[in-house]
Amino acid sequence: MGSYRMCVCFTRKFRITEAEPPSDVTEYFTKYAEGGTHMTAEQLRNFLADVQGYGGASTSDAERIVEQVLQKRHHHIAKLITRRTLTLEDFHHYLFSADLNPPIENQVHQDMNAPLSHYYIYTGHNSYLTGNQLSSDCSHVPIIKALKRGVRVVELDLWPNSKKDDVNVLHGRTLTTPVELVKCLKSIKEHAFTDSPYPVVITLEDHLTPDLQAKVAKLLMKTFKDMLFIPDSECFKKLPSPEELKYRIIISTKPPKEYLEDKCVTVKADNIHKRKDSEEDAWGNEPSELTEEHEDVDTSESEASEQNLDYEDNNNSNRGAEPASYKRLIALHAGKPNGGLKEALKVEVDRVRRLSLSEQALEKAAESHGTDVVRFTQKNILRVYPKGTRFNSSNYKPLIGWMHGAQMVAFNMQGYGKSLWLMHGMFRANGGCGYVKKPDFVMNDKQIFDPKAKLPVKKTLKVKVYMGDGWHLDFKQTHFDLYSPPDFYTRVGIAGVPADEVMNKTKKKEDDWTPVWEEEFTFPLRAPELALLRIEVHEYDMSEKDDFGGQTCLPVSELRQGIRAVPLFDRKGVKYNSVRLLMRFEFT
Repeated sequence: MGSYRMCVCFTRKFRITEAEPPSDVTEYFTKYAEGGTHMTAEQLRNFLADVQGYGGASTSDAERIVEQVLQKRHHHIAKLITRRTLTLEDFHHYLFSADLNPPIENQVHQDMNAPLSHYYIYTGHNSYLTGNQLSSDCSHVPIIKALKRGVRVVELDLWPNSKKDDVNVLHGRTLTTPVELVKCLKSIKEHAFTDSPYPVVITLEDHLTPDLQAKVAKLLMKTFKDMLFIPDSECFKKLPSPEELKYRIIISTKPPKEYLEDKCVTVKADNIHKRKDSEEDAWGNEPSELTEEHEDVDTSESEASEQNLDYEDNNNSNRGAEPASYKRLIALHAGKPNGGLKEALKVEVDRVRRLSLSEQALEKAAESHGTDVVRFTQKNILRVYPKGTRFNSSNYKPLIGWMHGAQMVAFNMQGYGKSLWLMHGMFRANGGCGYVKKPDFVMNDKQIFDPKAKLPVKKTLKVKVYMGDGWHLDFKQTHFDLYSPPDFYTRVGIAGVPADEVMNKTKKKEDDWTPVWEEEFTFPLRAPELALLRIEVHEYDMSEKDDFGGQTCLPVSELRQGIRAVPLFDRKGVKYNSVRLLMRFEFT
């Protein structure tokens, strides 16, 4: 009897049945094929216009789709097929193909001619680290990976080498092993524009002596040549657009100290070396010094650094000798005024600048001066970075930064997890080019957006989860269960402004590699422009933690209506070859 049972389990384990098309798909096929067994290109065109929202689809567009589907499904006998129509199975295959029927556009479609401050920009933090913040190797490889993913802001921490005659990139006052600056710069030059033509900003955290700054200037000019953007004047009065800066490299850092005192900067920064016990103190007692990561002293870190302070102070007397070339290359000035939060968020008439705040500093600023932050980001650049205690390279929720207009929400790109999935989702928008136009309401200077205000529902999104497929191709047969097919369920929800945040889940579908759920969810959205649709598939496990079966985040503003194939990604954000869901999106 026992062996018979094993045999049943064994046969069950390898049974993969092809799921029937969901009832909606069958109904649409019957309706548009006008009761026939085959759908012509013209009938498909009508379906694309009515259901999928392709008002401008032509019959030749539909003919091309029919041809692609037949080629893909019947490539082994393609030459023998003379028909130019789709069966129900062909139609279902088309709808369930992530290549032919994706959920969002893959083209740049937003206006790219507004100033840089009008865009969210895909931003990395400590872009050179391979792992954790304290002891991982520094390398040019994570920089290449980030650029290939579409990241447009790369951060490099510059420190003198042990002989003080060259420049290394490393996370200061930690055990991270350094990488040479020249290696990082060459990697940036080589890969900056493989994924996107829009500008790459290099933010430098500079702990260098004047002679090493001069060396960096030469290295930047020698490496990037004409790619390097050199501003005409000492500082921008208004930022150029991503379109104007295509294929250019922009340097952003704090100008050397004596330079801060000239006419371009309206407030002195004498207290560069003052140290706070923690970032909390820095915000607690206004007016006080703002926490600013891009300082000679990196206040984002909590470890002691007295020896470094001595080194920096000894070199301050040489600041005047710092050659002009380094200053000239800084296109986007970073820096903090000496004073409280109100001072930091002042919008100046004749110049723009970049301010950096830790995630906690932003939270406090949002609490007490939310609309001031939004007003500041309409013209200036705000960079938010992870708190120094995130030693394991984890990340924070990016939405608070985006709600307040922060362009550079800086993330540890190696810190895999739900926060990074949201970051990936946001920057799937606008063809994945790394620049996403901020919503109009965040840029409205007549009525400054108050993220704490109660908002009315602007739009309702209906999401139907039909079915899933592809796990049997991308996972081992025994990955989820040793003796039976998996029990999948899907979690569907919204990340966005607090009032829009929600997570729902389908029932679990037992023992099925191609689960069919056919469940619908309704999401009333107050700020659809900032909403991300979160999708996760898990496999129910009675005795342990549920297994992970894939995830994706999609910008709601980019969703294409109708029935779509939604490809899923692994925990690190790498796309599975075959795993996908069939879903429907409808706006009311």
